[in-house]
Amino acid sequence: MTQVMLQGKPIHTSSNLPTKHSQAPDFVLVNRDLQDRTLASYKGKTKLIATVPSLDTGVCSTMTKQLNQLAKSHPNVQFIVVSADLPFAQKRFCSVENIQNLETLSMMRSKEFGKSYGILIQDGPLAGILARSITILDEKDHVIYTELVSEITHEPDYPKAMQALKLL
Repeated sequence: MTQVMLQGKPIHTSSNLPTKHSQAPDFVLVNRDLQDRTLASYKGKTKLIATVPSLDTGVCSTMTKQLNQLAKSHPNVQFIVVSADLPFAQKRFCSVENIQNLETLSMMRSKEFGKSYGILIQDGPLAGILARSITILDEKDHVIYTELVSEITHEPDYPKAMQALKLL
């Protein structure tokens, strides 16, 4: 278990993020068209996988919009935002906010992604959804960067993540 904070109060995740240089765990998540997506769906691409509790919150919305902007300048990177939101809500959010440069995925069918990536919140009022994080994988699905945001109400360190992308 890893401790993160929610408005200054400790909560815990299921485990730890995958370690740098390790092979990323596979996953099955659902896209906005209710199709399953796995790690193999992005074979051969560098991937930035961001997790947020819900697109319906201010910080998650801001983070997704910021990543959408960053994705414009990284066309060879697949940007993915994963949340507990249903695909219908994700589709609506992306339409309203003009999110076109990244893919949103839902963990609606299984919490295995959150468990295997160590970011499923175990206790507190957000138990059962994802902590805020960024994981970057190279084209062979090796972990090259991770950040588990220590305070869920804060945004990640975008410059540090973008620096990791530049090193590829």
